[in-house]
Amino acid sequence: MDYNSQREKLPLPEYGRNIQNMVNQILSIEDRKERIRASQSIIDIMGNMYPYLRDIQDFKHKLWDHLAIMANFKLDIDYPYDPPSPEVFKVPPAKIPYDNNRIKYRHYGKTIELMIEQAKTYEPAEERDYLIKLIANHMKKSYLAWNKDAVEDEKIFMDLNELSGGTIKLSDYQLVEVKEVILKPKKNKKNKYKK
Repeated sequence: MDYNSQREKLPLPEYGRNIQNMVNQILSIEDRKERIRASQSIIDIMGNMYPYLRDIQDFKHKLWDHLAIMANFKLDIDYPYDPPSPEVFKVPPAKIPYDNNRIKYRHYGKTIELMIEQAKTYEPAEERDYLIKLIANHMKKSYLAWNKDAVEDEKIFMDLNELSGGTIKLSDYQLVEVKEVILKPKKNKKNKYKK
């Protein structure tokens, strides 16, 4: 039996083995004009395989680049576009720098910490109080998303105070009820067949 796992690896498997066999065949054509004509036919077939990509800018350019890659950059034809060089594919991608910031309470997340830092910069006023209440309610929702047990408002107030470095203190504010956070309101289903 001839299994795909025993065959040579395809450089671009999205085009399939038949297209790869066609590319391998045109590499063996000696007449340059015939080779160019066969290459154009393969480009047309590749374009027909993904017609929804035709609206993408430089679609033909991508197809010619793919043909060069599938031919292992050995196809001697006059390309309508400059083919990519093999060296481009040998360069490893740049490393992604990871953020090493520690999050004090993971269930609240980094965004809450940033919001608390921003709230600390506000002058004491109605806007600051409103922002702090929104943050506290969101903290309660986040806490309940991670821990299904009920949480006391005092716990949220203590965490908020700790995360703000003691600059934000809430004590007499009533947070959203647990049942409002956990239970989602039911959608009003109407019988669509009744008139």
